[in-house]
Amino acid sequence: MKRVRHSRGGTGGKLENESCVLCRSSEDDPALFGDKMRVQEHNLSVHYFCLLTSCGVYQRGKEGEGVLGFLVDDIKRESRRSARLRCCVCKKKGACVGCNVTSCRKMVHFPCGRQHQFISQFTGDFPSYCPDHSPSQSVCVTSDLSLVRSCSVCLDSLDPVLSYHVLKCPSCHGSWFHRDCVQRQAHSAGVFFFRCTLCNNKEEYQEEMKRMGIYMPERDASWELEAHAYSELLEVYSNCDAHFCLDDCGRAHSAQGGWFQVIRCRLCGSRGTHRKCSGLNVDTQDWACPDCAKATDGRASLAASPQVSTRRRSRLPKSPLSSSPPSISCKRPSGSPEELLRALVPPRQLRARLQVEVSQEQALAAAVKLLRGPDFDPARRLSVRFRDHQRAFHGSPWSGDTARKYFFKVLVQQIQDSPLFEGPDGCKNLALDSQALRDDQYFDAGCLLALAVVYGAPHVGFFSPALYQCLFNFPPNRSLSIAHMTPDTHLSRQVLRMAQAESVEQLRDAMAASKDFLEVAGCGRPIGSLQEQGALVEDLVSFLLIARMQLPLQRFREGLQTLGVFEQVQLFPAAFSSVFCQAELQPSAQTLAELFAPDFSPQEERVGRETAAAGYWRHFLFECEAGRSSVSLQDLLRFSTKSERLPAAGLLPPPSISFLHPPGSAPGEEESLFPQSKPDQNVLLLPATSSYQAFKKCMEQAVSHQVHLLL
Repeated sequence: MKRVRHSRGGTGGKLENESCVLCRSSEDDPALFGDKMRVQEHNLSVHYFCLLTSCGVYQRGKEGEGVLGFLVDDIKRESRRSARLRCCVCKKKGACVGCNVTSCRKMVHFPCGRQHQFISQFTGDFPSYCPDHSPSQSVCVTSDLSLVRSCSVCLDSLDPVLSYHVLKCPSCHGSWFHRDCVQRQAHSAGVFFFRCTLCNNKEEYQEEMKRMGIYMPERDASWELEAHAYSELLEVYSNCDAHFCLDDCGRAHSAQGGWFQVIRCRLCGSRGTHRKCSGLNVDTQDWACPDCAKATDGRASLAASPQVSTRRRSRLPKSPLSSSPPSISCKRPSGSPEELLRALVPPRQLRARLQVEVSQEQALAAAVKLLRGPDFDPARRLSVRFRDHQRAFHGSPWSGDTARKYFFKVLVQQIQDSPLFEGPDGCKNLALDSQALRDDQYFDAGCLLALAVVYGAPHVGFFSPALYQCLFNFPPNRSLSIAHMTPDTHLSRQVLRMAQAESVEQLRDAMAASKDFLEVAGCGRPIGSLQEQGALVEDLVSFLLIARMQLPLQRFREGLQTLGVFEQVQLFPAAFSSVFCQAELQPSAQTLAELFAPDFSPQEERVGRETAAAGYWRHFLFECEAGRSSVSLQDLLRFSTKSERLPAAGLLPPPSISFLHPPGSAPGEEESLFPQSKPDQNVLLLPATSSYQAFKKCMEQAVSHQVHLLL
């Protein structure tokens, strides 16, 4: 059993330069490694955190024995045990901290673990976890990631993407900070004063920080332990600051009353004057110094502040695009991506029509023009008409829901093919384009993709795993590698050459050929050995995919926040990875059979024929899938809904099946009973024939005929 130290004292003192007996490191940073304690009689030094997190040493002594209850013999025994274990980071022996997951064999020195994203929890049995098994945080849907973020401790800017190095407050979700910064804050504040710097929450904040590996010493704050730390607060300002002081005893003299008593400014309290020196009455108590008087009306009353609108102003006039349905902040649906996206569709009463006429080749340009128009509102229902599709069959197929679905399908393809993305089809990274940044095209692309997945486009399907991880931190706490870079670009080839160097000379030659690139990336440091190759390549990959792409990524995220899509994906990143990263699979017979729900007639004499027709429908679907029919499943889907693929948000309204009955029983009437569809309602009307052969013949003739007209 290990116990956290309660006081600052302990056996032995601190040593600055001697190596720790457990981690073999001479580092001495109490905030990150704990106090370095020394036992003089045994000539032994050890970090406090190394003691707490080591796998084989426990506090078997009293608080005053050994090193804070850790017996010296136990520490030496653990040092001998760990001398046989090799660190998976630096490859040197002496690793004493292991992953708490039984099946994981990773061992590290404590300082190496901190550098390579090991999380040690300073509570309970003091477990440690490797990056593959470490806990992670998730972003609440109410987080406004469009704001420029900065660390709440050091105030330096940071990218609000959760990782090992970036944490957030679990209570207000608005306070973000670097891991090292919050660890130093905890070390300084102690458990009694450690709380969120923004919302001042203490209980939830401390529990979450313990879970994420932040150590909080059980002592008073460091500023409370300093001798006479607040003595200056007991001093009262008593100097005369008048331009000419008339007191013969000097400016520091203050009488008990009368002309030469110093009175202080009633607003700031940091300036004073003798009554005589400022021409005041002998009984004046109300006085304002000249600096405060400039901000007041001359009578020491606060000046009125100018009225400033409390509404946050965006850097671009696109405030309507970030509006999301009111239910998103309080409702957390769960389930398939279709159900999650369906929850984002605005209510019908809010969806007034917005009409647009486009040509297929200019779908993206028309969408951007519509997006930047003064009347655009993402909650309004889009009505699309194509100029280059005027043919009709059972009404115009290029109007209503059919045209809108086709418009979003073409739009997603044109966004993928735009200069904003680079890489092979189906695995695109964001490309850095200065003209696109000036025109704010990254925001437009994110907004249009958000609208597409909510209002009926098929899967996006072209994000690379690296782009998805940079946007949504999934999988969490994973480093990017060379495999995530866009292949066959000038910069990626330079990084690949450095990664493939087999000697220091080859590595230096590759670096010399990429000198300008290394200077821009901040990686122009000299290389002394081939062991530094991995860190160099990792830094360059991080620069290429994250650092230099911060502004495009930020604007792309802000565009994806339209209708609450970004927040929903951050809540359920695993569920949505297939929507953004995997190509749409062709619909299966089983999928279509489950998708179309039969709506049987209330007339009992018809139920028997309709039940048989529903069975014929399922059998026909499986024959189409097996290739034993002249039509395909894609033809059936196009015939029923005018869509070639199932949209990411599913079909609305839900598809259903109704039945057509022959008007009489004359021979041949069944064969002239062809299926019909109502695409705007997603209703398929099937012929209620008496045999499967007649059903199949009617279906093949009607579907083949209409699909031929649509092509």
